[in-house]
Amino acid sequence: MKREYIRSVLNVFAKSPFKPLCLHASKGVETVRKLDQAVNAYCINMPLVEELSHEIDNIEHEADIIKQTIRGQLSSSIMLPVNAEDLLNFLKPQDSIADVAQEAAYMLSLRQCDMPEGIKDQLCQLSTETLKTVEIYEKLVDSLSELLETSFSKRDVEETLALVPQIEEMEHITDLIEKKLVKDIYAHEKELGAVGVFYLIELVRTIADIADKTEHAADRLRTMIIRR
Repeated sequence: MKREYIRSVLNVFAKSPFKPLCLHASKGVETVRKLDQAVNAYCINMPLVEELSHEIDNIEHEADIIKQTIRGQLSSSIMLPVNAEDLLNFLKPQDSIADVAQEAAYMLSLRQCDMPEGIKDQLCQLSTETLKTVEIYEKLVDSLSELLETSFSKRDVEETLALVPQIEEMEHITDLIEKKLVKDIYAHEKELGAVGVFYLIELVRTIADIADKTEHAADRLRTMIIRR
């Protein structure tokens, strides 16, 4: 099964050096989408949370296979329209998106929901804004293939790079939500208990870290395009 998946990725790579990057990015977005479902199911349906966590594990594993295949192909004599080192520096933070989503989903499955409704609402808001961030990022990566087809025309490069500030703005929004949420969690310390406070803050920071990793990947992609 794994060999067949690697073979299919190699077939994609043969068509375009950027296609596997888009496929890899889509896997990261898929994990965050599943995570958003898990966050919304938390407090209501723990078996579903555990099921979604397992699904995220599988998607993250597929993302790892794609990453390894990309790295393997870059070590060959394949011609690239960008610097190979820049591409690898971009691939690393992109891969972290799925990794952190997997970690957050696992954390959700460890502990039964025990939080005030207001905090749960803010947690869902944080998850929603994080998902919006990675969805914009997916559009950014998808545009790479179009840039290749147009030989990186100035107009297309400008349109692609215009998405980066949008991602940065979304990351800023998630950062503000994270700070307010952490403050509110501490305000409910007596109700939540020390363990509950520690757990929720770690969960919040882990989810918010997805947007951080997304912004970092977008910045690396911008560098890769500018320095080509």
